[in-house]
Amino acid sequence: RYIVGQGRAKRAVAIALRNRIRRLELPEEIAREIAPKNILMVGPTGVGKTEIARRLSQLVSAPFIKVEATKFTEVGYVGRDVESMIRDLVERSVQMVKQRKIEEVREEASVRTRERILDALIPPRKVQEKVSDFMHIFSGQPQKEERIPTEEEERAERQRLSTRERLGRMLDEGKLEGREIEIEVSESAQFGIPVMGGPGMEEMGMNIGEMLSGIFPKKKKRRTVTVETARSILEAEEAEKLVDHEAAAQEGLKKAQEEGIVFIDELDKVASAGGGHSGPDVSREGVQRDLLPIVEGCTVNTKYGPVRTDHILFIAAGAFHKMKPSDLVPELQGRLPLRVELNPLTEEDLARILVEPEHSLVDQYKALLSTEQVTLSFSEGALKEIASLAARMNRETEDIGARRLHTMMENLLEEIQFEAPDLSGQNVKIDDGLVRERLERLVADTDVRKYLL
Repeated sequence: RYIVGQGRAKRAVAIALRNRIRRLELPEEIAREIAPKNILMVGPTGVGKTEIARRLSQLVSAPFIKVEATKFTEVGYVGRDVESMIRDLVERSVQMVKQRKIEEVREEASVRTRERILDALIPPRKVQEKVSDFMHIFSGQPQKEERIPTEEEERAERQRLSTRERLGRMLDEGKLEGREIEIEVSESAQFGIPVMGGPGMEEMGMNIGEMLSGIFPKKKKRRTVTVETARSILEAEEAEKLVDHEAAAQEGLKKAQEEGIVFIDELDKVASAGGGHSGPDVSREGVQRDLLPIVEGCTVNTKYGPVRTDHILFIAAGAFHKMKPSDLVPELQGRLPLRVELNPLTEEDLARILVEPEHSLVDQYKALLSTEQVTLSFSEGALKEIASLAARMNRETEDIGARRLHTMMENLLEEIQFEAPDLSGQNVKIDDGLVRERLERLVADTDVRKYLL
């Protein structure tokens, strides 16, 4: 449905994800002992390494984060330490849980929002102010008795309720969307306090800011907006009030711990050729050694609480065209026990990628041009020719896999996309002759080729 070929890699990731679901069904004593089998994907760029992990995580709604190994430095150097990937994963997981809980209370938030909009359109009757209990105790003033409303006031109140009901019906029918109203929204004060420190300190500034914003009362700000805009603002505010953020944070923490997936890309870029121990190789090996406890299982402190990494699934990937997986430190190789090799894409694979996946490249270009009332179509021969030329360029220059198809399609449709406004209402058919005319010179011209992706 999404990824063509690479059956072995898809199977390995699918088994790893299924085993996590199986583990959750087991008694706690044995479930605690079952660790995920981390995966190392080896294959050239553009063959689907990242896409396989990303798509499967979406299908199972698991917290997923993709990081580049080259972004991290070993402890003691300027840069992000490897623990920050776990903190990012927890943050992603908590946000996923909060979003789900917001959707669950959306209906109630919508009802409350409707009442607030009606209050802005027809303000409620002001009840005579009462002296607070606090003032009674300390001032000794007697509590004022509530005055019985007069007949005229009761008639005015009935009229107000009738008008409110009529406006409510108009609101439900969408007849008031453009009317401007004045609403009062909460505005929490932001305290950005930068904090310098060692590993794990990067979130401290945020935490101190959150603590201070919790101490000070939220400011109220009056805004004049349309009913349509007010609905989205107030609905978000009401949903936030209805969600138990503490429970969401704890659930998100547990979800990250039990179901989280960390995809570490470009792992080959931190490998040291021949086990070098000088210059940049020292820092690269330091990053690998910092990864060891994270992948093996340790406790990482986050702003939501400590999280264990024992059952987080790690999927590492790299092209390894200059390095070999054996150039990684042996301990890290041992913590990535499943090694899956992804094959370079063949001409047949490229032809299938053009049309088979959901929202394929051909479908995307058809949809884009349909907005200009241009109907785009491709003959079978044209698709085969595009795939053939892409495969040839991958063989004769750098092999960038399926990404080559983007280059081919852009060059093929450049003129049509530019002239699309003048082609409105027309059918444009791409055949193999047009493909050869537009693209063959790119493949044949060596001087041009070196500037292409």
